[in-house]
Amino acid sequence: MAEPLRLVSEHRCFGGTVAYYRHDSRVCGGEMRFSVYLPPQAQAGKVPVLYYLSGLTCTEETFQIKAGAHRLAAELGLMLVVPDTSPRDTGIPNESADWEVGTAAGFYLDATQQPWGSRFHMFSYVTRELPELVGGSFPARMDREGIFGHSMGGHGALVCALRQPGRYRSVSAFAPICAPMRAPWGKKAFTSYIGGDTEAWRAWDSTELIRTARTPLPPLLVDQGTRDKFLVEQLKPELLREACEQSGQPLTLRFQDGYDHGYYFVSTFMADHLRHHAAALTP
Repeated sequence: MAEPLRLVSEHRCFGGTVAYYRHDSRVCGGEMRFSVYLPPQAQAGKVPVLYYLSGLTCTEETFQIKAGAHRLAAELGLMLVVPDTSPRDTGIPNESADWEVGTAAGFYLDATQQPWGSRFHMFSYVTRELPELVGGSFPARMDREGIFGHSMGGHGALVCALRQPGRYRSVSAFAPICAPMRAPWGKKAFTSYIGGDTEAWRAWDSTELIRTARTPLPPLLVDQGTRDKFLVEQLKPELLREACEQSGQPLTLRFQDGYDHGYYFVSTFMADHLRHHAAALTP
């Protein structure tokens, strides 16, 4: 049975609804938050589920406000589920002191190092507990799940799919952190959450996971802006492309001229990504 959800707010949107929820998470050991867009088709029956994982500093509200996804999601009949980016107000000392680790920086992995190891279990939350809630509380076709994300969330979407082959029918990303083992953001987060053993990091690095994958994912769609200030140091899409070429993973990597890292970029190409997912998720 799904755990009780606490409705925070609900808003009519393109014939459907955007709603915000809180609940007590057994996986993260405290309150967690997420949002859901139900398209109008959900009034008549179950619809496919598309999870969106947000980037550093974001909340479960960021995508719903900035991404411009609702009009087309309503047309395509896609449910959009957006978890928060970390547990909050955990009581961990200085949990919000550093925007790259801690609050709003969960990196979609399961932390093993204290003080984070007791609460920061975002991989298990996104792949186990949240889908249980969605399947038990909303008209969701749980046999038709897709996942995508932006930046830290693009990393998360790729890793969630790679660690659970066959789970998601569609995967895409906007400006993902492609090789966190080789990026300052990833090195800092992995050291804090998993520890200093770099071999353990490979299990949370999408490029490394693609190199060793036995079963390819569905075709990946990745968009990257050419004026993204994080492109060279943090994101490294060329390493993702190299790994996909070596392993035979289908990849469409598009460099979008003049676009930066923010939601003006994300919203510009959101329709392409929603259609990419709908092609795999809808009958």
